[in-house]
Amino acid sequence: MTERFIRRTKIVATLGPATEGALRMEELLSSGVNVFRLNFSHGEHEEHARRIRDARAAEQAVGRPLAIFADLQGPKLRLGDLPGGEVEVRMTTELLLKAGESSDDPKIVPVPHPELVGALQLGDKLLIDDGKMILHVVGHRGDDPICKPVAPGKLKSRKGIAAPNRPIPIPALTDKDIADAKFALEQGVDYLALSFVQRASDIALVRETFPGTPVIAKIEKPAALEELDAIVDLADAIMVARGDLGVELSPEQVPIAQRRIIRTARSAGKPVIVATHMLESMIESPVPTRAEANDVATAVYQGADAVMLSAESAVGRHPTAAVAIMDRIITAIESDRDDDASDYRRRETPTNSTAVACARAAAKLADELDCPLVVFTRSGASAQRVSTIRPRRRIHALTPNLDTARRLALVWGIMPDIEPREPQSFDDILDSVMKHEASGGMDRFVITAGYPYASDNSTDTIKVVERKA
Repeated sequence: MTERFIRRTKIVATLGPATEGALRMEELLSSGVNVFRLNFSHGEHEEHARRIRDARAAEQAVGRPLAIFADLQGPKLRLGDLPGGEVEVRMTTELLLKAGESSDDPKIVPVPHPELVGALQLGDKLLIDDGKMILHVVGHRGDDPICKPVAPGKLKSRKGIAAPNRPIPIPALTDKDIADAKFALEQGVDYLALSFVQRASDIALVRETFPGTPVIAKIEKPAALEELDAIVDLADAIMVARGDLGVELSPEQVPIAQRRIIRTARSAGKPVIVATHMLESMIESPVPTRAEANDVATAVYQGADAVMLSAESAVGRHPTAAVAIMDRIITAIESDRDDDASDYRRRETPTNSTAVACARAAAKLADELDCPLVVFTRSGASAQRVSTIRPRRRIHALTPNLDTARRLALVWGIMPDIEPREPQSFDDILDSVMKHEASGGMDRFVITAGYPYASDNSTDTIKVVERKA
């Protein structure tokens, strides 16, 4: 019996005013959402607590594990208060950047981040308000940078400021982030997403502050690309955060960065999310543009584990339609994709790891036998390892750990499910798998697991099971 096609690439939806209430969230899950994102740049703790409660109620109603992650605001750099709220800037204007909260002089720009002021060097570029105003550092007066604009315009108080390719020595976790993360973890979120990652030590800081917490590294600073391998190695998952990345990189460089980040994450076996502006026109329109559909398709072709909706689901007029259309695009691409011979060659790269070799062998067996691949896992590592191989057949991950099942909801191709009974032997694993797969009407499936299971060994066992009629 051949299984029906099931979408592999996961959908992340951001919660917000447009998606309030358990019933609306249940609607989103039924339309194809696998992961909910909470944006801690907006909203109070009470709002987020309510949304988490409603999300868990929707999860229970739909009957499949749901991942939730808290997206921390991070060290967002902003201008201070300018005289009158805004300053007119001409081409000949010279501006002095000074550390401080406010200024009464229209030629002195206050920056409440002394680390930024001290790090700027001659020739550096500053992007204000997502690049609407660009300043160049042309000199210094003492320790304070002197800047000139690229074009005339207006500087406005409290607007964001970015320094592309200039690492800023600021902590990856602000006081607000620490308070938000503690609150989110108390509420039972499955991942923390760290914003504006610049270096691998930023991830190490989160691990030290919140031991054992799965961390998503958001790549949105060009400086992070210089330490990409080390960042990916330390993180549990990666996000291609194209909003801020697109501000600091030139437009033609963003697709190149996206492809590189996805390849690096996949090579390391880490889930990768492509985010921002996926179906942005659907904030207002009931249908996306053709370019947006192609953008989603590109992320799928490149092998992303998940694609994300931001404002489309948080504040958009058509959140459920956006999810449904994203689901249709992904399904069409995945079901129509030709075999990628180069991908298969990459799978056959020699390895000394028994676990990786077993994952490849199990995936190949499931593909050749045209049957599901069942992974029994405690931590989720075995299932994630198999997902990295990208088998054509679905991956059914059984685990006695609810937290593991929820985290696996983010990972490509995996259908997580709970097996409440902790197995004591491989026979127990077989019994659990037989019980779960029988309900799906499958006559044959491949099982892979570690044995002995209780020893926490890596994946080292494969078995093909054929049910008797």
